Amino acid sequence: MSMRCPACGTQYADDAKFCTKDGTRLQAVAAPPPPSPVDGAGASNTTPRAMTPPVGVAKQFNPAALAGQVLEGRYTIVKKLGEGGMSYVYLGEDIATKEQFAIKVLSPTLVKDNNAMARLRREAALGMRLEHPNVCHIVRLGETEDGIVYVVMPFVQGEILSDRNNRRGPLPLAEAVPFVQQIAAGLQVAHELKIIHRDLKPENIMVTRNPDGTEKAVVMDFGLAKERRAGAELEKLTATGIILGTPEFMSPEQLRGKPLDPRTDVYSLTLMTYEMLTGKLPFEGRNQQEMMIARLRNDPISIRSRRADIPEGVEKVLNKGMARNADDRYPTTVEFANELLAAAAGGGGVMGKLFGR
Repeated sequence: MSMRCPACGTQYADDAKFCTKDGTRLQAVAAPPPPSPVDGAGASNTTPRAMTPPVGVAKQFNPAALAGQVLEGRYTIVKKLGEGGMSYVYLGEDIATKEQFAIKVLSPTLVKDNNAMARLRREAALGMRLEHPNVCHIVRLGETEDGIVYVVMPFVQGEILSDRNNRRGPLPLAEAVPFVQQIAAGLQVAHELKIIHRDLKPENIMVTRNPDGTEKAVVMDFGLAKERRAGAELEKLTATGIILGTPEFMSPEQLRGKPLDPRTDVYSLTLMTYEMLTGKLPFEGRNQQEMMIARLRNDPISIRSRRADIPEGVEKVLNKGMARNADDRYPTTVEFANELLAAAAGGGGVMGKLFGR
């Protein structure tokens, strides 16, 4: 067994993890199969298998219908898993290793955005170093000769956090807090690599199971060149009342189109925590416009007005994490998560026993 760089093809020993040339995560390469039987003339007596044309060879490329094709001769597209406004997600299988991956094929519209693609390439180079059990990292960024761009990631099976909230309603504090700690730990590793998620929301968190049966939260969709600056849209709100995307979890500085740092992910994680515990967001409005403006101008709705069993200390932690001014928030996601755990455990009664205090 050896390791191969999927980007440049360089071979490494079995204990190597990353390509020293381009930083790509290495993949295990199985031993080659024995040669086929040959006849007396030295030619194979088996019929050669036809190669599936690489994606993009056809003049009319349809990113929504790739099942059965082979991507750049490396990944067999098994089936479509889902789609969004800017991408299509497929289950793919590495032809050499038979390992399964999630392959996100970017829409032609996004590929044509030079700024978005430049940022994607920069973040992919860093994201391939982002190894953490609570992060679905980028394995490889691929780009065909005819301009089709795709991102290869581990295939993570489980339940999307938003689906769990919809299915079960507000989560118990003892269930939500460990998820927050795990998400925070994964984000912290990304932040140390200067990667800001920018699109943190329950739809981007997968709840999966460890081998021992315990659950864990995995952060998805890092470094996929999502443009989250909403300043231009805000200027047009009065005229149109329309906002593109789902900005419910954006920080105030994001809505204003200001520079972002890890504290914007702290804000979004806090809003997610509030929603996990109540099933609702801490700001109300009749439409997206009013909800965004409320985040810029108003204080959040007290979580204890919606769930009286939440300790006061937890409410204080959440309020600090949702401060409109980034300087008033926790500087890191881990600090926020640790304070949340301490506040939940310090609440006494059943909560204190659940958290071992």
